Amino acid sequence: MPAPADPPDAAAGATGPTGPLPPSARVRVVPTARAAVRRPSRTEEIDAGTPLGEAYVRSLLREQLRNGLVAVAVLALTVGSLPAVFYLAPDLAGVRVLGVPLAWAVLAGAVYPFLFVIGWVVVRRAEAVERDFAELVAREAGEPGGGDRR
Repeated sequence: MPAPADPPDAAAGATGPTGPLPPSARVRVVPTARAAVRRPSRTEEIDAGTPLGEAYVRSLLREQLRNGLVAVAVLALTVGSLPAVFYLAPDLAGVRVLGVPLAWAVLAGAVYPFLFVIGWVVVRRAEAVERDFAELVAREAGEPGGGDRR
């Protein structure tokens, strides 16, 4: 008695009444239309420019603007006030640090590390604001990873 025929191997390809089908004639299984009908996520709302998405983006931009303005204010009050300090205290013009006038030493030596620190703080704050924004959007959408990680 002959052995029963083996079912077609999925790896070998689909078979039709006349034998194996060419790859282009295979049937592709796609999700139903019902699965495509769903509520858009918060990120899609933001991308689509919906009123809610625009409110989220406005709040992000407002916070980033606030961070930038604070940095500019700190810079203006410290470095920007140096000319006034040297004008109002003319005795400082005669002070020398390592043979260099104090005004030049401050402008050439102390300002650049200070600018670096301000820049570093601004970048850290901007990253924190963006991370909080992403967590808020994920939490509102009910996506995984949207929990509070603090």
